[in-house]
Amino acid sequence: MKNKQQILRICEILRSAYPDVKTQLLHRNPYELLISTILSAQCTDRQVNAVTPALFTAFPTPAALAEAPVRKIEGFIRSTGFFHNKAKNIKACAADLATRHGGVVPDRLEALTALPGVGRKTANVVRSAAFGQRAVVVDTHVKRISRRLGLTRQEDPVKIEFELMETVPEAEWNDLGLRMIYFGRQICRARKPDCPNCPLFDLCDYPEKTV
Repeated sequence: MKNKQQILRICEILRSAYPDVKTQLLHRNPYELLISTILSAQCTDRQVNAVTPALFTAFPTPAALAEAPVRKIEGFIRSTGFFHNKAKNIKACAADLATRHGGVVPDRLEALTALPGVGRKTANVVRSAAFGQRAVVVDTHVKRISRRLGLTRQEDPVKIEFELMETVPEAEWNDLGLRMIYFGRQICRARKPDCPNCPLFDLCDYPEKTV
């Protein structure tokens, strides 16, 4: 496990490599970000961004999406994969927003995770990107990289989230996850990490890293 100085150094290197980061899901408001994040499960941000402009033109509010037939929703999101379940989830989520929250996306973790189709990762994306709250988002990239770097030994994303919150300075929470996502896509890939060009090579505990 990393000590405090090593953690600060990791944060510094990632901050230098990726100084300006933001979610790559296109959105204009919390509602669009919430629905887009639900759709991003098992799908690339690029593909989500390809379908959401038409989706939100057709259903610009939670009430409009809640009233739409599931089959019509499926037609917009088919290419994101698992579209049957996703259509049901975003329709149910929109219905909850419309009936229980006055059409407004809540900013509290407990309220967000009570919405259909919304887990901690999705809730933290919305809290961080839409509301500017401090949150650690743990997706597959963050899980993989945190373990390779020795920031955690946990497997469960929730346990990883809490461990990172304990060890990483709070000011780094929001951007660290995003930087790891950028880093995971470009360098520390799942199947073939680019270890020779990795700026974190000397701080990495990954036993299979290559020179």
